[in-house]
Amino acid sequence: MISYLGLGSNLETPIEQLRDARLAIAKISGIEEIAFSSLYRSPPMDSRVQPDYINAVMAIETDLSPLKLLAVMQNVENEQGRVRKERWGARTLDIDILLFGDEILNFPELCVPHYGMTERAFVLYPLAEIAPNLTIPKYGKLTDLVNRCPLDGLERLSDVI
Repeated sequence: MISYLGLGSNLETPIEQLRDARLAIAKISGIEEIAFSSLYRSPPMDSRVQPDYINAVMAIETDLSPLKLLAVMQNVENEQGRVRKERWGARTLDIDILLFGDEILNFPELCVPHYGMTERAFVLYPLAEIAPNLTIPKYGKLTDLVNRCPLDGLERLSDVI
């Protein structure tokens, strides 16, 4: 199943956090990397006082179930020092399952497509970079979503890490 992961960090050398996460994910049995976007800098949501985020999107092929994929991604976050204090708070690493094939999932611990992804520049622009012809279940063509989404301070930093 082709899935898309959103990665973000704004603590403890964010670029290294994303690089380490990418390497850790590549080592997981049942996951193969297909593509990795450029890095993007974005301001915190809701004008919170915290450092800017570094974001990227990763495309993977996986034979893991959605909930198993969630568990292994949370393990990667935890291994890199993730502490869950407050929603949208600063973090060493955040990995979100954005899409799981063309499935629509509504588990208590996992909703796919990821909540709010269609309104977030830091998700849509890197996703469009690696999958420009994608259609988002329930929402339509990715290109249409990107065209309606303002940059909101998003800045492309570099090619892939």
